[in-house]
Amino acid sequence: MDSNQARGKSTTGINEWKQRPPYRIHDSNEKFDVKYEANCHCGKVKYQLSRKEPLDSKLCHCTTCQTQHAAPFQWAAIFHKEDINFTNGHHDLEWYDPTEKSIEHKLPCKVRCSYCHSPIMDEGRNMILLFPSLIHLKDDQAKAYFKPRLHMFYGQRVMDIPDGLPKWTGLSNESDLIEDSPPELVKEFERKREEERKKRFEKGENE
Repeated sequence: MDSNQARGKSTTGINEWKQRPPYRIHDSNEKFDVKYEANCHCGKVKYQLSRKEPLDSKLCHCTTCQTQHAAPFQWAAIFHKEDINFTNGHHDLEWYDPTEKSIEHKLPCKVRCSYCHSPIMDEGRNMILLFPSLIHLKDDQAKAYFKPRLHMFYGQRVMDIPDGLPKWTGLSNESDLIEDSPPELVKEFERKREEERKKRFEKGENE
């Protein structure tokens, strides 16, 4: 794949990414239940969403998100790849693989508008992370659906956010809860972790 193809332009390479989610455009004969609309800063890239409430909504403090967004943290809402439909700018995207620092379309990757360079989404292997600041949330109920539910990689933060939300040192549910995380949540997490430790220990004895 060459650099032009990585920016969504048709080249001599294989363009199979255009035919599958999240990039496949839904045709007029296909029912797509539009719940939200969104666009980049310049308006060249526009998309719709069919899911009313994201699967999750997180604030990520990892150093990659800090650098890529030039901000202290990233606000991301998680959706299935089938939940999005591009209405414009399907070919005005560019990709960036932060692991290899490559512009080839390798998952997971960052996706941006190739003109104004607004972040459009993080494309994972199974899900996409969209940025609510691009989505037109027209009422309080819609805003409530997208309200952040936790902080992740809070151990890499550059500023404190004393909001009472769960704060994970790394990935959510896979690291430690710190700072002002709700005490009852910390206790429940520690209880589950201890149960899992005991199960692994008992399994080891029986093997």
